[in-house]
Amino acid sequence: MFRPLALYIGLRYTGAKRRNHFISFISLISIVGIGLGVAALITVLSVMNGFEQELRTRILGMASHASISGYQQPLTDWQAAADLAMEQPEVIGVAPYVQGEIMLTRGKKVSGALVRGILPEREPEVSTVGEHMRSGKLDDLQPGEYRIILGAELAYSLGARPGDQVTMVTPQANFSPAGVLPRLRRFRVSGIFDVGMYEYDRGVALVHLADAARLFQMNDAVTGIRLRLDDLFRAPQVAHELAGRLGSGLKVEDWTRQHANFFRAVQTEKRVMFVILTLIVAVAAFNIVSTLVMVVTDKRADIAILRTLGATPGTILRIFIVQGALIGLLGTALGVFGGVALALNVETIVPAIENAFHVQFMPADVYYISELPSKLNWPDVWQIGLVAFLLSLLATLYPAWRASRTQPAEALRYE
Repeated sequence: MFRPLALYIGLRYTGAKRRNHFISFISLISIVGIGLGVAALITVLSVMNGFEQELRTRILGMASHASISGYQQPLTDWQAAADLAMEQPEVIGVAPYVQGEIMLTRGKKVSGALVRGILPEREPEVSTVGEHMRSGKLDDLQPGEYRIILGAELAYSLGARPGDQVTMVTPQANFSPAGVLPRLRRFRVSGIFDVGMYEYDRGVALVHLADAARLFQMNDAVTGIRLRLDDLFRAPQVAHELAGRLGSGLKVEDWTRQHANFFRAVQTEKRVMFVILTLIVAVAAFNIVSTLVMVVTDKRADIAILRTLGATPGTILRIFIVQGALIGLLGTALGVFGGVALALNVETIVPAIENAFHVQFMPADVYYISELPSKLNWPDVWQIGLVAFLLSLLATLYPAWRASRTQPAEALRYE
């Protein structure tokens, strides 16, 4: 069976037992180092992808893909704007809202919050909060009943349960003969939601649209309209088209502007982590340099004999490139296998470690997401594997070139 000479000898050198066991040890360290670096890079990027997906899902579960509002003033004819938005093919749901900052009190406990007035029958068109009700349901909000649904963390901070009463204090004031008095209104807690994102669970309360409009003295006006799109990644284009149709009196914003900092931060972190962990792979890959330098020194006599038998410098160069490339290939394959296995099981492994050692890596009151999500993207895996293998090939060039420059007479002089 025909085999290229350089490939055949390079594979024989790699598989042969060495007289110098230290060289074999360094080769093993190189393989393990590359494998660990590749596995770490795949796992970290998968976790970052998972974070990005979870952030987007949870933020847009409570927020909106796009919104229409007035410039520094309420939206008076929201139904006309909603009808115009629904003419856009990409828009699959619209719902009005009234929003404002308030203070909630219960006994001696006080907490600031963002109250959002909604229409219970239309809210499922634009958000998933109805799917995350711990108790009660959105339909419990009826106009004039002054009921309120609290986020789970907000309810906990107030010590409120369904059926309890809380007092809402608004920034507007009432003027009376006794002086300026804050506007107060008692609400009965009818439900609690838990979307799994601390920012919303701790700081948002829901009431009926009519109650919120009465509370903020907005009459028939609303703060704006929330939109849901069939493709959230087309939100900027759809918002631009809607802004042109609605005219200059209304403002259209999409989620990429409202929450741009979150996703830019995740993208930046992904790039930085890729660079940092690639440097770890590069350090491991360049261990191949020391390995091959020692191999070349150990095989000087063999190289000289091959040269005297007619092997060209190019053949010698390829022999040692094959040897270094095989080390890089083994390390990369080991890392890809380990990284993929770890990335697919992060959501099982991390809770097991937390339970075993009674620790919590990501407290909910510190991080937006309290679990460690993972999403494996195969293009990332192929890219990481290719980069690691190319770094390994790059590390072989200098030792292989030095081997090809070996002079047979000099090498055999003292043999």
